[in-house]
Amino acid sequence: MGATVLVSALSAGFGVVLLSTTGYLSALLRADPYVGDSEMLAFILGFLTVLLVGVAVYVAAIVTANTFATVVSGRTRRIALMRLIGASARSQRREVARQGLVVGAVGAFLGLIAGTVLSAVGVGVASSLLGVGDLGYAVVQPVLLVPAVVVTLTTWAAAWAGSRRVLTVTPLQALSGTVEAPHAEVARRTGRTVAAAVLLLAGGALLAGGVVLGLITPLGVIVAFAGGILSFTGLAVGATFLMPPVLRLTGRLFGQSVPARLAAENALRYPERSSRMAIGVVMGVTLVTMFAVAMESVKAVLTATAGGELDAEMATLIDSFSAVMMVLVGFSAVIAAVGLVNLLTIGVVQRRRELGLLRALGLSGGQVRRMVLIEAAHIAISALVAGLVLGTVYGWAGAQSLLGTVPASADSGPVSTLVAPAVPLWPIVAVVVGTAVLTLVAAVVPTRLATRIAPVEAIADVG
Repeated sequence: MGATVLVSALSAGFGVVLLSTTGYLSALLRADPYVGDSEMLAFILGFLTVLLVGVAVYVAAIVTANTFATVVSGRTRRIALMRLIGASARSQRREVARQGLVVGAVGAFLGLIAGTVLSAVGVGVASSLLGVGDLGYAVVQPVLLVPAVVVTLTTWAAAWAGSRRVLTVTPLQALSGTVEAPHAEVARRTGRTVAAAVLLLAGGALLAGGVVLGLITPLGVIVAFAGGILSFTGLAVGATFLMPPVLRLTGRLFGQSVPARLAAENALRYPERSSRMAIGVVMGVTLVTMFAVAMESVKAVLTATAGGELDAEMATLIDSFSAVMMVLVGFSAVIAAVGLVNLLTIGVVQRRRELGLLRALGLSGGQVRRMVLIEAAHIAISALVAGLVLGTVYGWAGAQSLLGTVPASADSGPVSTLVAPAVPLWPIVAVVVGTAVLTLVAAVVPTRLATRIAPVEAIADVG
């Protein structure tokens, strides 16, 4: 559960730092005689804070739910044994949920402390560099408890959601070694498939509606934002049937060697395990790509509205704002990356008997290591492609729905403008390189664990 504590701490700390940063900026602006009374700036700062903290908590919730789902899968036999001696499924689920609450509270508290200390240091450094006097801003405020409380409750809820499989564990499973549902069983879960389809369709419709509404009013961005949340939630819910086709195509890139064929089959045999690991990378890539495309599309919309040429100062301002936003959004991508490393490691630990059997059948340690690495590459490449597509769509829809109707000049009325998605080259290159590095780093510990498994010990292990 150490990774879940880290995810909770990162989310809470990020929220504390953001609240402190926007609070300090608001105090700085209030001290400026020219913009001190600007309600619009205060609204923008508050909106960005809520948006970014919300994104971080959303990512952390999905990562936590997937982590607990994987942990519960690994405890299937233990839970079944408890059922065999009289424990109810609901009592077992409550136990997992209590663990989530404790882990969330510990992580949130650590994040609160670290975030407050970091904020205090940051405020002091900023005041010194800017040469401003006493702004009357206090770092320690009751509002900083909000991210900690939200993260604690979200982790608890995510643990509860991730442990839903406990309800399906029967006492007879104490006699088997199954920890993950195979593809055939997952394919029979029509309820989840229908729910995912409804969310995807509703989200897609709202995204399209937000873009169309954006040609009339900037409020279209609210509709598009709701569509983005619903559609991505649908993707997360339906990842078990959406990701396998992508993984199957990716598997063809690695040839027909024994480790490559085994890696491809492993990725498809247990779609729940693969989709849990993939969805974290999809989230990280989507977020970074979304903001990069959104900022580039904003420039494209404003350029088209201005008649083909954007003011140099405006372009510089947008680029600077884009750089800041990319750094902040990158924090949520780090949370998703922690989830990938954690799930890969847990997956190898839970597959001791499987990997030991492969060693006993003649695979060398190097072949097993390559198999695990190729599995990670399958997931990373599939998630990268999905994230780039989703991020491009979401980023363009956000920019278009917000600025689809803006005045061409101070003296003219609003002009409806529709542009194609603008995709910046270097941020996308950075995303691809970053994903490749993440895959290699995330696979280091699992590959080492895989090669340390002795065939005889692993096969004899019945725990």
